[in-house]
Order: sequence, then C-alpha cells, then structure tokens
Amino acid sequence: MDITPNEVTDRLRRNIEDMPTALQAAAKYVIDHPGDFGLNPIRTTATRIGVSSNVLVRLAQRMGFDGFEAFRLPFRNALVTDRENSLGQDWLNALQSEDTFGTAQAKLVQNEQNVVTRSLRLMKPENVRLAIEHILTSRRCFVTATRASYALAYYFSYTGRMAHPGIQLVPRHMGSATDDLLDADQQDCLIAITVHPYSADTIQSMRFAKQRGLRLILISDSDLIAPGVAPDIAFTVSTRALHSFSCFTGAMAVLECLLGHLFDAGGEAARQRIDAYQKAREDTGAYWQPSKPPRLRQTKKSPGS
Repeated sequence: MDITPNEVTDRLRRNIEDMPTALQAAAKYVIDHPGDFGLNPIRTTATRIGVSSNVLVRLAQRMGFDGFEAFRLPFRNALVTDRENSLGQDWLNALQSEDTFGTAQAKLVQNEQNVVTRSLRLMKPENVRLAIEHILTSRRCFVTATRASYALAYYFSYTGRMAHPGIQLVPRHMGSATDDLLDADQQDCLIAITVHPYSADTIQSMRFAKQRGLRLILISDSDLIAPGVAPDIAFTVSTRALHSFSCFTGAMAVLECLLGHLFDAGGEAARQRIDAYQKAREDTGAYWQPSKPPRLRQTKKSPGS
C-alpha cells in the first residue's frame, strides 16, 4: 500500500526533535505546507525554507526515502486526480441529500462535470493532432480573445510559450488584435476563443487572419459563429451554466489538453525553457519568500535521556 502524506508528516513530528536545526526547519515546512511541498521543485522549496537543496535530500534519506523525488511523491500524488474515476460519486450523492444549500452545490458540481465531459468528448483526436501540428510548424501562433474569454487566452499564451516560443498573445497592448497581425502570413496561425455573445473584435481578427492566409483554430460553443469565418479546426465546447453567464470550465479543459500535447512534443527543450523561466522569476523576486527561516523551539532533554 502506498504511503500517505499524513503518515509521512506523522513520522516527521515524531522525529523532528532529534534532528539538526536545518533538518528541523525543513521538516517543519513539510508539515506546515504539504501542498506547496508536493508541487514545487527542490530548489524552490529549499529557497522558501532558507536551506540548501542538500538539506532536503538528507531529510528524505533520514525518513527512509531514496531521494527527494520519492520523498515528495506521496504529497504530489495527493494533489493529482489520477484515481478520481475509481472513487465513485458517493460524495456527490451525499451533497444531494443534505440541506437546500448542499443540494444547490450538488447541482452546480454536476453541471461542471457535464460541461467538461461534453467538451472533451467532442475533442476529436484527429483535430487535436492537426491543431498541434499547425501550432508547432507555425513561425508564430497568435492567441486572441476579449472580455471574459481573455483570461483563457492569457493563460494559454503564458503557459504555452514555454512549450513553443512562437506563441504570442494579441493584442499585446490597448489596440486591436489586427494591429499585431499586420505582418502575419501563411507561415503563422491564430487561435481564437469566443463564445456567445460573440466578440466583434475577435470575429474581425479571424476574418483578417484568413485574408492573410493564417491557419485558424477556433475554440467556441459553435463552429458556425458568423459569415466569413471558416476555421481550419474548430473545438466546440459546452458553456452551459446555472447562472447568467457562460461557463468556461469546458474551454479550459480543452486548452489544458492542447498544452499537454505541446509540452510532450517539446520534450527536453520545453523542460529546459520551463526551468529557465522559473529560475528567472525566482531570481527577480517574482514569488514571495519569507524574510527569515522559521524559528524552532528547542526542547530541553533530561540529563538521562
């Protein structure tokens, strides 16, 4: 049976008083921040604690693990959803049997599940393969959206450029996306994201892109959104919501799948770019860091212990 994060932290609590000061600081961090520990690479964790990476390796070995990655693995597994499909829906049924608020929560949750499932079911592998090919073989891959959809475009471009440096968010400033497409041609492609009511700016950008010969990838709730817009590839997503605005969970799931394929295709070069971006952000103070390592109270031992 796999060891759980709680079992690891219980062992750390039992042994922390017998550790050197640096190991105590590392152990306390793991106990206090199990989620961050599961997500962050060793360099980030060491910096946040205020110790060297070697301290974390020593702590892992002291706890009986082969190395840092094995030490972090139980915490990482607790954050991923690999086994959600085997856990059933009892938790959702329990929500439905609770009070009025719990019933409302269950309806919202079920809608989100349905939106994601339908959007991914409509994501045909042959379209995904062709979209990835278009993106990777393009000199530049522009990504555009407006208003609420803009957040999706920003996230995709922010993350995707680490897999493919040619990915660019447009508009880059306060102008129109067409301003950034003036020198684009058939060597480039455009990813456009829009849902009903469709953005006039986005439709204009798609028409302009097609006139310039760009390959067009559309993510929308329909593949027929306006005259003169004929995408090369369309990913139709569900946007059904139980409130007054569109639900973007399905669109985000589709974008995440595309990102996964891009990083797989990018291989070692993509991993190196991720490391370079991460190091630059850390070195320039992009992430908050505690000013001092946490203080630990030393427990006095009796003379005979």
